[in-house]
Amino acid sequence: MTDKVNPGLDLAVIGNCVLGALVDRAARIVWCCFPDFESDPWFNALLGGEETDQGLFAIDLDGYERSEQFYQRNSAVLTTRLYAGDGSAIEVTDCAPRYKQFDRTFRPTMVVRRMRPLSGTPRVRVRLHPRYGYGAAQPERTRGSNHARFVSPGLTLRLYTTSPMSYVLSERWFLLEQDEYLILGPDESLTESIEATAVRMIEQTDAYWRGWTRSLSIPFEWQEAVIRAAITLKLSNFEETGAIIAALTTSIPEAPDSGRNWDYRFCWLRDSYFVVNALNRLGATKTMEGFLRYILNIVSSAQDGYLQPVFGIGLDEKLDERKIDSLPGYRGMGPVRVGNQAYTQIQNDGYGSVILAATQCFFDCRLMSPGGVELFHRLEALGEQARLRFDQPDAGPWELRGTQKVHTYSSLMCWAACDRLARIAAHLGLEDRKGFWRSEADRLRAVIMERSWNEKVSSFVESFDGEEIDASLLLMHELGFIAADDPRYLGTLAAVERELKKGNYLYRYHAPDDFGVPETAFTICTFWYIDALSAVGRKEEARELLEHMMSCRNHVGLLSEDLHPETGELWGNFPQTYSLVGIVHSATRLSKSWEALE
Repeated sequence: MTDKVNPGLDLAVIGNCVLGALVDRAARIVWCCFPDFESDPWFNALLGGEETDQGLFAIDLDGYERSEQFYQRNSAVLTTRLYAGDGSAIEVTDCAPRYKQFDRTFRPTMVVRRMRPLSGTPRVRVRLHPRYGYGAAQPERTRGSNHARFVSPGLTLRLYTTSPMSYVLSERWFLLEQDEYLILGPDESLTESIEATAVRMIEQTDAYWRGWTRSLSIPFEWQEAVIRAAITLKLSNFEETGAIIAALTTSIPEAPDSGRNWDYRFCWLRDSYFVVNALNRLGATKTMEGFLRYILNIVSSAQDGYLQPVFGIGLDEKLDERKIDSLPGYRGMGPVRVGNQAYTQIQNDGYGSVILAATQCFFDCRLMSPGGVELFHRLEALGEQARLRFDQPDAGPWELRGTQKVHTYSSLMCWAACDRLARIAAHLGLEDRKGFWRSEADRLRAVIMERSWNEKVSSFVESFDGEEIDASLLLMHELGFIAADDPRYLGTLAAVERELKKGNYLYRYHAPDDFGVPETAFTICTFWYIDALSAVGRKEEARELLEHMMSCRNHVGLLSEDLHPETGELWGNFPQTYSLVGIVHSATRLSKSWEALE
């Protein structure tokens, strides 16, 4: 078996809305943070360089040559089949338990693995090499009567297995003659046998996800892709608080050796809005309700309604960024960064993001607790910030670290905040507030129209009184700011095609930033382009491009943040919620109707 851990982002995700793990094609867990998304990655081989035997949880097949990997139908339970040259084969089933128990959702910080012989006389070994302190230290290992414990100063994990513990701890090869189970989780005793516990957890987790997907309102076409995107978006929801992380990982470069390595294991208000919007389209509204609880906790402590752009999953405000020397980085391409200094930036689009995420709860009769006057008045504090900040410089949606401008996208989102507040006030019968917010929305719109339109390039531009183009301008129609058939929007679409399109992909911008000119295409921007083509009536082009983007997904249907326009290789943090949102939006927009069956 090759020791190369990360030849590419051919990874699958298991999770349960508390933790998430990445499993490579050889059935090795190469990334998993305990006890939650933001925590220390006890399995960190993904950032361990080209070759490593540390920071992973491997199940090896002697003589391994090839594999198959897939999810159980409509489920987050993962199957990996390993094949050896002598004809022997095994199947590894992985899940992070999640199901209903005692009238609540049971989601322990646990990974369950099943090894099953398929053919021949397979010999296997287990390599369990946790590291803590971002790979700097090895936990102390102790053994009990039927378990092993891995102990660090802040966390202890316990392993149960039906295989001989001495084989597992010594990493000895042994014959796999029947199903064997591994349970790694909290330092707690089991209440039933290891086998019964593992079987029940795998079966009930599979049943939970099949039931969850059955409730989705999916489009007629591209169903498998939408379901996989929806499950993965849900797995990015830290359900305990309602936060939604941008991605499970940190420091996977946006492009080879670019230094564009960031920690995405936090909750960006902007990204979360897009995730909530996508899941709402599919009828999965509970994520929105949980996110609103998270946001209300933020708003309740926000001074005068000011919002920073990103928070920790437990409402942490300080996310100080530091470099980690103990891990060389993805393919050795450091630095590895923990924390994200973007929390100190001014990003004025956040006010609109929150209000847009909340808007549906005022109009959706299905919700247990629809929005009312009290929630509306809380949101008005954010609207007040939006109307005052819409023409003020910020770091923009791309979080530029060395430049501040009045970014058109940020201004648009401030306008959207005022516009939606006016609509909500009308729905609630608050005529005076409706008049105020409609007047403010109209005032902001007039300024944006004047200062973001550039007659010289016949397009809206990325900042007030500027000349550059960026992909976020494509969202002007999506946000309801301008009609798709307006000549100014058509001119903007033409400018985006001229300046940012390379082959089948769209860049977010072309102007040099803090790290030079971007080398890879930003995946969500290509989906924005697909949606824009559809909106202006170029549906066949849109469908062809969507089919191409579907082919860019990895072997289990997932996408990262970026795509290399020449090689098609996935780059950037993984799996990226933004990109998966694009699948949902574009597929639901372009799919033929269910009536096409008739």
